[in-house]
Amino acid sequence: MSIEVKNITKVYKDQKALNDVSFKVNDAEVVGFLGPNGAGKSTMMKILTTYIDASEGTAMVNGYDVNTNKKNVQSSVGYLPEHNPLYLELYVKEYLNFNANVYGVAKSRINEVIELTGLTPEAHKKIGQLSKGYRQRVGLANALLHNPDVLILDEPTTGLDPNQLVEIRNLIRTIGKEKTIFLSTHIMQEVEAMCDRVIIINKGEVVADKYLQDLREGQEQVVIVEFDYRVEDTFLLRLPQVTNVKNTYGFVYEITFSTKEDMRSHVFDFAHDNELKILQLNQKNASLESLFRELTN
Repeated sequence: MSIEVKNITKVYKDQKALNDVSFKVNDAEVVGFLGPNGAGKSTMMKILTTYIDASEGTAMVNGYDVNTNKKNVQSSVGYLPEHNPLYLELYVKEYLNFNANVYGVAKSRINEVIELTGLTPEAHKKIGQLSKGYRQRVGLANALLHNPDVLILDEPTTGLDPNQLVEIRNLIRTIGKEKTIFLSTHIMQEVEAMCDRVIIINKGEVVADKYLQDLREGQEQVVIVEFDYRVEDTFLLRLPQVTNVKNTYGFVYEITFSTKEDMRSHVFDFAHDNELKILQLNQKNASLESLFRELTN
């Protein structure tokens, strides 16, 4: 068991940020900690990484108690906080070399994490010259330097552009094949793209703990499609098992189907038969979105 949280409560003066929170995270599992802003996600991350103490309850990370074995927890966890603290005047390798000395790891590990995180083309630059996406890679490289078994990532994709989002998502999925990753976010699409399981927290309490595969097996799905031309809703409603059509903006439509069968091929055939071009075609987990809205409203 990589992470085990039992009855954690955290109180700041008169505000209860976490209230009797319990959950477990298995080895080599990517778990999304999902919730609205202010739900208590960052507070839990800080407790698990020993930055702050809980008011009540216990937590184990890699078998170490976060209250009584802080040094062991810190040495076995890689942490990327929401506001990635970097020395912008240092070069990438210089920064990683500094932290390698702190961790006491071999200098050969620096090149390994640079290659793993795709930093090779930018490794000769100062951190201050890098884009937000590459700065996040530097933070991940630093979190991986000491080869921890558990990675704790607080809002790792905040502020990234669409291309950077895809790159960081793919990187996290790759790392998650070998390590346990516990990441917080308030964006459901991030959970869909990266996680095996989702824990939803609201107002300091766990309100759901679900595997994404179980949610995908629901009897409803939403297909998001963008055409090159406007289409009347009445035509899209003729597709098989359609329950709702919504024109969200421009030529983008959200089509809801009452089936778990992947209906994107039907949408593609519709476009072909009507001489339309498809500019984007994606699925959205309607079950996850509905669950989130229901539990956090």
